[in-house]
Amino acid sequence: MKISNAILLRAAFARQAAAKAVFAHYMVGGITQHHANTDIQGAINVGFDAFALNFMSVESWSTDAISELFTAAKGTDFKLFFSFDMGHFTNPSQFLPILKKYVGHDNYYLYDNKPFVSTFDGGRLTFGSSDPNFEWQSTFKDALSDVGYPNKFFHTFTVVDGAFSWESAWPYEDAGFANVSDKVDSAMIAAAHDVNKYRRGESNLYTRMAQILTLKSDLVEVITWNDPGEGHYIGNFWNESLGNTNIATYAGGFDHTGWQQVILPFITAYKKGASDISEITTSSSVGVIWYRTLLTTTSCKHDFIGLPRSHENAQDTTNYAIILPESGNKYTINVHSDGKLIGTAAGVTGLNSGSVTGLEAGRADTQYVEVIETGSNGTKTTILAATGTKDVVAETSGVCNYNYEVVAMSGSGTVRTASYKSSSALTAAESTLTSTAGTISGSVTASLVADSVHLSTTKIVAMEVFAARKGTSIDTLAGG
Repeated sequence: MKISNAILLRAAFARQAAAKAVFAHYMVGGITQHHANTDIQGAINVGFDAFALNFMSVESWSTDAISELFTAAKGTDFKLFFSFDMGHFTNPSQFLPILKKYVGHDNYYLYDNKPFVSTFDGGRLTFGSSDPNFEWQSTFKDALSDVGYPNKFFHTFTVVDGAFSWESAWPYEDAGFANVSDKVDSAMIAAAHDVNKYRRGESNLYTRMAQILTLKSDLVEVITWNDPGEGHYIGNFWNESLGNTNIATYAGGFDHTGWQQVILPFITAYKKGASDISEITTSSSVGVIWYRTLLTTTSCKHDFIGLPRSHENAQDTTNYAIILPESGNKYTINVHSDGKLIGTAAGVTGLNSGSVTGLEAGRADTQYVEVIETGSNGTKTTILAATGTKDVVAETSGVCNYNYEVVAMSGSGTVRTASYKSSSALTAAESTLTSTAGTISGSVTASLVADSVHLSTTKIVAMEVFAARKGTSIDTLAGG
């Protein structure tokens, strides 16, 4: 678990001639060689350049996993770098041996020909000193000199070259549509490990995509590839990594790989320098839908943990992200729930997205999103569709699970007919870019997010932008 409002240390280096890159945060856990191979190849297929390896232990299960991941990457262009979790270390000397072992590996990620290193919660580690800059210098930077890397590893700002704010990826608990306090209890957030909380973000995935293209930052990181405990995963998670936890109770059977359908073309557009969502294009239509299987009216009275904190900010929505190619024909996006048409929108070239209110309890096959193409002769064809794969219920007799069911869209089919719910409930769901906090200035960290839950924290798949320091401040842009 990683709940913190601290700025993360990131070795993002000066903004020089380096290609744009996209990473996925990877939770290191026990893993077989076969599964390591699967994860590496899966990330390559989506267009990622590297995994940021969340490293929290020097025990054999952890170091063996690192070995298996580097073995899996061997012979490919895919890279790996360490993100040291300082919530589990008290001094860099504890993890320096593993860094020195792999920092010269062909598959270790370099930026501007320098090894890329990051931390989680590194800003909180002061080594008991009033001058953490000095301690990081002596215990980490200087310690790397003996393996041949230059002392300008950190510059300008004496400890870090870039910042990456994990917490800015999601709106704070009170940043919802409900009328709640706008005060943020930073002490609570810092200590919020293994707690029952909800962080909203029905629209975060596509909102962050738009923001990141506007920011044109050098580096982007997706949070995460495989963190089912916090619900924000877009790849596989393996049983051997879960250990003696109840995470599978919340994440088991909830496949989130459908989000990769739109992340791949986003990455392609980002690397080409796109600045607008209309430039996220594909040769054929692709898309994904996601919805919660439990309505917000639930009491969760049968779950001994109960409703997550800030559950009042959740919305009963069907969410979609759809990328459409240029066409002379007309596109229409229809959203159905419980057999009723609850939303419709005109489709356009590029990324189309929406969070349509009106999700109702009903069988899986009554939750449905379709894209209809109308030809010049008036013929209507369903070119893309997705049907829900889990029922939506109003109450649960068991686990209070706010995890998202994610379904990739595919194929052509028959245009569905359905009754309209009511005109007041019909929502035109088109993508909009809304900044809910922060002013973009200087070098910026930003966030890109989708949705999910959490064994203890309901969170969201997220993308964060790294910002390299050029002597200017790094602000945080938060969205919802």
